[in-house]
Amino acid sequence: MTYREAVAHGEKVLELSHIADAKTDAWLLLEMGCKIDRKFYYMHMEDDLPDDLLKEYELAVKKRAEHIPLQYIVGETEFMGLKFKVNSNVLIPRQDTETLVEEALKTVKPGMKVLDMCTGSGCIIISILHNVEGVKGYAVDISKQAVNVAKENAKLNEVPVLFERSDLFEMVTEKFDVIVSNPPYIPTNVIPQLMPEVQVFEPIEALDGKEDGLYFYRKIVEQSKDYLNSGGSLMFEIGYDQGKDVSKMMTDAGFSNVCVKKDLAGNDRVVTGML
Repeated sequence: MTYREAVAHGEKVLELSHIADAKTDAWLLLEMGCKIDRKFYYMHMEDDLPDDLLKEYELAVKKRAEHIPLQYIVGETEFMGLKFKVNSNVLIPRQDTETLVEEALKTVKPGMKVLDMCTGSGCIIISILHNVEGVKGYAVDISKQAVNVAKENAKLNEVPVLFERSDLFEMVTEKFDVIVSNPPYIPTNVIPQLMPEVQVFEPIEALDGKEDGLYFYRKIVEQSKDYLNSGGSLMFEIGYDQGKDVSKMMTDAGFSNVCVKKDLAGNDRVVTGML
């Protein structure tokens, strides 16, 4: 089977399994699995794919046809221009979350201490430290497996972050200038309605925000005041319909300058406030 035939076959298999971006995914699986680029492909598209690579590609296509996320199959993804390792122990970093990082970068300055609550893959704190030198970065997550992935990503991107397994602030002992968080925020009854790639394969504990999706915001807002320096900032990623509730929660708790920021699609995506 030639490279061209392999891509066409992969696309057909994925289409039959109702994969939304079948053509793109078929190409990406070939590109990443065979470690080739477009230039190589167009120069060798009529060449036979080596048997070992063909078997690897067919296996990857089979996994994607089962709706296993592409990022988990290839083991990595891109976020804020950086590479991050991912597996089923962490949520896949999404472009929506870049809005939170971009807002944080407007506030974080050299010499500050920043805590990333519910860090997952570590993409938020690592991206902040990559862009601002001299920041002391800390990150916690309830999942030991997620913390291990985040540690790998900090090493991969050559930034120093102190990671700790912690149920929210359980193991946190210091105070910070900025706390950022992308906590679980999907209401429990909404999770079964999500696409299979999310509801079946991404970690449920990183998705489930309990009955109304606001459980972890309440906990973090309530407890964060003991861990923020005076004038410190609390910054959340939120669901598209949670801006009003989370901003009121923060205002009622005594935070000032509370505001909601929109993402590129025009949806509410970030809430920030100062203590």
